[in-house]
Amino acid sequence: MNNVKIIGTGSYAPDRIIKNIDLSKIVDTNDEWISTRTGIKERRITEGENTSFLSTKAALQAIKNADIDPLDIDLIVVGTASPDSFIPSTACLVQAEIGAENATCFDISAACTGFVYALNIGTQFIKTGQCKTALVIGAEVLSKIVDWSDRSTCVLFGDGAGAAILQKSEDNGILSIYTGSDGRNAAKLLGCSAVPVNNPFINTINEQNSLVTMSGKDIFRFGTKIVPKCIEEVLKNQDCKVQDIKYIVPHQANMRIIDSAAKRLDIDSNKFYINLDKYGNTSAASIPIALDEMNKDGLLKKGDKIILVGFGGGLTFGSALIEWMIN
Repeated sequence: MNNVKIIGTGSYAPDRIIKNIDLSKIVDTNDEWISTRTGIKERRITEGENTSFLSTKAALQAIKNADIDPLDIDLIVVGTASPDSFIPSTACLVQAEIGAENATCFDISAACTGFVYALNIGTQFIKTGQCKTALVIGAEVLSKIVDWSDRSTCVLFGDGAGAAILQKSEDNGILSIYTGSDGRNAAKLLGCSAVPVNNPFINTINEQNSLVTMSGKDIFRFGTKIVPKCIEEVLKNQDCKVQDIKYIVPHQANMRIIDSAAKRLDIDSNKFYINLDKYGNTSAASIPIALDEMNKDGLLKKGDKIILVGFGGGLTFGSALIEWMIN
């Protein structure tokens, strides 16, 4: 089996910043209510750019950071819950824009765990020799599927994209990956409907809108339990303890979930890298955006061990233990 490492990262967020006070003009809410319950201060919202546009911007940054030719990429996986279209995939649209004509391309739907799932797929393709260089992306334009009249959800989400380049390596940078799913009552807890069944052979059409719905309390309880479990699981069979981890990079959903996870693990919450105050919940994009920020800011040194951990609709969850290999 081949070894795999991350050789570059990239991210992109729209220029338009929407602060909590801006949302108070749309729905009955205020900055204090949002900040104290979530930790979110502002988020980025597109002014027409779609998911493939954000993905392409993040991908080009990652390619530049990795110093590779797009023709070297032989796999593109995009994790997204808000694609441009059912057909073609966002990954194929990105391929055309960046000139990665040698790549196999497809999207996956794992909501906020989308980047961890994509990372796992890219890792397995390289390990088994199916490819040598993979571009994995988490990207969302959630603003197009958010119910802007629902104050319990519209204050949470933002738009953005993050990417990473994986490559076959002599050194092993992806040490361990853990993923899972729980589909029981999932649609009731967090969902967004697609188009209804509509053909000449049925008498009635099931009316449904394609907007996000969420049972906040249930998802909160799920998050507080699953984040510690994912961290513990990814450390199994590794000569490593949570105290040895430089940073934990969580899905940026809610500060109270992260604080709860830190208490359950008996670690300082400062070990968790947080940027949700600036971006809100960008679903599949949240982890790679944070990872790229850390890379750009020089927070990661070669040999550092980090954990990526996500959870979200599906319900899905997953984590990755990584040794940083970029100088």
